[in-house]
Amino acid sequence: MANALGLDLGTSGLRALLMAEDGSVIASAAQSARATNPHPGWSEQDPGEWVTALEAAMAALAASHPEAMAQVAGIAVSGHMHGATLLDGAGEVLRPCILWNDTRSHAEAAELDAMPAFRAVSGNIVFPGFTAPKLKWVAKNEPEIFERTSKILLPAAYLNYYMTGEFVSDMSDAAGTAWLDCGGRDWSDALLEATGLSRAQMPALVEGCAVAGRLKPELADRWGIPRSAVVAGGAADNAASACGTGSLSEGEGFVSLGTSGVLLAARDGYHPEAASALHTFCHAVPGQWYQMGVMLSATDSLNWLSRITGLKPAALTGELGDLAAPGRERFLPYLAGERTPHNDAFIRGAFTGLGSDTGRADMTRAVLEGVAYGLRDSAEALRGAGAQLGPLLIIGGGSASAHWVEMIATVLDLPMMLPKAGEFGAALGAARLALVAATGGDPVALMTRPEIGRVIEPNDRLRDAFEAAYQKHRASYSAIRNIQ
Repeated sequence: MANALGLDLGTSGLRALLMAEDGSVIASAAQSARATNPHPGWSEQDPGEWVTALEAAMAALAASHPEAMAQVAGIAVSGHMHGATLLDGAGEVLRPCILWNDTRSHAEAAELDAMPAFRAVSGNIVFPGFTAPKLKWVAKNEPEIFERTSKILLPAAYLNYYMTGEFVSDMSDAAGTAWLDCGGRDWSDALLEATGLSRAQMPALVEGCAVAGRLKPELADRWGIPRSAVVAGGAADNAASACGTGSLSEGEGFVSLGTSGVLLAARDGYHPEAASALHTFCHAVPGQWYQMGVMLSATDSLNWLSRITGLKPAALTGELGDLAAPGRERFLPYLAGERTPHNDAFIRGAFTGLGSDTGRADMTRAVLEGVAYGLRDSAEALRGAGAQLGPLLIIGGGSASAHWVEMIATVLDLPMMLPKAGEFGAALGAARLALVAATGGDPVALMTRPEIGRVIEPNDRLRDAFEAAYQKHRASYSAIRNIQ
């Protein structure tokens, strides 16, 4: 029996999932981690937090499930993308990791994005959150650190290094650096040189389901895992979620309705469309890619209204009743700027159409609609890139609102599939990658879709009304932008 461990490293902590060879979940353990914000727009984390969380989670599993841990054959990490973890020649961390949501390098990102080679080779806009502009910032502002930088690792690759002693990253995570030739699935020497770096400072690249190294004997002994256990390449968090939801091939994808909103579509080929601010990244399995549109404030928009009104989000949505046609009030969900399709870090949200008769329920409905229209923006960008969008899984905290899910289905004109309760996210995807690496199994056979509990269809009666409202939403961005 070959068990597998999936490690999901997020900015708020780490979750370890112990999975049996048949795909069933044996146990899990979670530990928190802290990020810091030393200046406005800065977001950093000590990589030691990741190691502490990993060791605590593994100790918990070793104590509670020693027999299952003794049968672990593979481990893989799903990590938050874009983080710049800088090591010296001795493998020691030089400074706190600069995280994905750090915006200090916006000027450097614009400078790199103005070089045609970056979009042409990487297939993506150079966003401020990506890794390459962070290193340009370090070179300008911390030159002594830049000069001492021997290796640049993403968070997941740092845990790979901790577990194996090898500098290895997977393709899906490397795709978010702006240094990867995403079509060729290799580092671009030209893009590295443009930021004063070389291939020697990068980790080796493997596919997410390939072997990256073997677990250090001392860790294997401490965790109660066989010394023969392998560590897989792993994956970026959204690629791992795609593996957990079985979104590997053209026509498969999901909506993640969390703090931010993601619409991800698996692609059978490489079809970059940088101008629309889509992310085009390598998948965690060989020969596949995925594209995703990202909006920065999805459930965060509802949470903002919750804080303003003093009511919990569920109480706000509970006031709405059955889905109805859009009202006069509209909300632009740009509380933290926007990614797809605007690539605008400075735009901010707005209500329009407010009147003396506007009530709390009207504002709630407008917020939900604004998020649905933001996801539609991503759907239009994906369709423009040739993506085939079929029925989509919908996951994340916002999917608990049937009203919101029906609205999104209607705005996107696509059925939304709600999985039954259970595991289907990034930790499961990482465990599946680990199992493939350990056993040589077929990723397609193993990474199946979860059992569907309910399918919510578009509301045919309201489709035209929402289509008209969406067209007004599209026209609103430029008008609001011009007065901010």
